[in-house]
Parts: sequence; structure tokens; C-alpha cells
Amino acid sequence: MKYLDRRDAAVQMLKALNQYRDVANGVVLALPRGGVPVARYIADHLHWPLDVAIVKKIKHPFYPEFALGAVSTSGYVINSQGDISGEYIENEVHRLEKVIKEKYLLYRGSKKPVKLNNKTVMLIDDGMATGSSMLAAINLTEKENPKQLVVAIPVASEDAYSKIFNEVDAVFCLQVSSNFQAVSQYYEAFPQVTDEEVITLLQ
Repeated sequence: MKYLDRRDAAVQMLKALNQYRDVANGVVLALPRGGVPVARYIADHLHWPLDVAIVKKIKHPFYPEFALGAVSTSGYVINSQGDISGEYIENEVHRLEKVIKEKYLLYRGSKKPVKLNNKTVMLIDDGMATGSSMLAAINLTEKENPKQLVVAIPVASEDAYSKIFNEVDAVFCLQVSSNFQAVSQYYEAFPQVTDEEVITLLQ
């Protein structure tokens, strides 16, 4: 199944999330940038506040489409280091930590993050290829002691789905693919989401 665009994916996702409509003290956390349009629609219909969980992928130095792991404000996760030097990983972690801080300032400005303690937190992205970004977001969120942690995604590879399935209280994924090549293959229209769009959607 292909989604028309990210909004269509959000509409389809919402059908599976009806049980959360009457849940109080819920928060939607989007993984920018692609997850923000999906999360904005869902947050509005659940009447939950929207915030971002910013993580950055550690890209392979020779195959940038392959993620070695991901970095968040609370640390990092490594999928597979292979023959990549520890020095490269360390340098990328430090570089990405700075980028993440800059992105939070850009997206939020002086606005403080939404409190997650004892809340039902729903992490949303537009798809999962390796699962590394979502794992980093889960790790970041768990440190704030949510009451319940949920992941909602339109599509995921089998490998990514298996990585996160036991890490949270519930996973809602409309498609788990054994022939996953890229998130974009499951969308008719998959334009790049800009920082300006993210800022507007968060407001």
C-alpha cells in the first residue's frame, strides 16, 4: 500500500489510534523533519500537545544512505560499527550533539519542552528504515519517566520493527515490510520537509 503523502499516512494512522482520543495527559513527540507533518495531524485530532524528539543518524562515511546508529541529547546507539574506526564514531557523535542543540533552539526558540513525566507519550515518524533514530528517541524519552510510551509509524522494515517492538509499551505500524528499501517507496509524494515547515507546524 502506498500513501498519497504524509497527511494521508496520518489519516490512516489515526484510525488505529482511536483508543487514545479520550486519554488525558498525552503528548505527541515527532521525529523531525519528516515525522512532524504526520504528528501534527494526529496531535490535533487527539487534542494532545506536540513537541519534537530530535535525533540524528550517524552516517557511514562511504555509504551515507546507511546509518551506523543515531545520536540524541541523552546519548547514542550503534547498530553496526563494522570496520569503521572508533575515532570516526566519536567525532560524529560530538558533531551531531552540537547540531541537535542548534536544531532545538531553531525549532523551539525560547519555548520550553513539554514535560513528559507520568504522561502517555506517542513517538511518531513517517517511516522506519533501520530503527536507529527511533531507538535513540525512545532512549531520550524514557529518561523523563513517561507513564506509557507508544510508537506510531505508517511503515517500517521488519528489522526496524523487531528492534523497537519490545522497547515500548505499544507499537502501531500499518505496514511491516520484508522488502524495504526506503521510506519514500511507500509514498506517492514524498517532498523534503524544510526547517521552516517544521517551525510553522510546531506553532
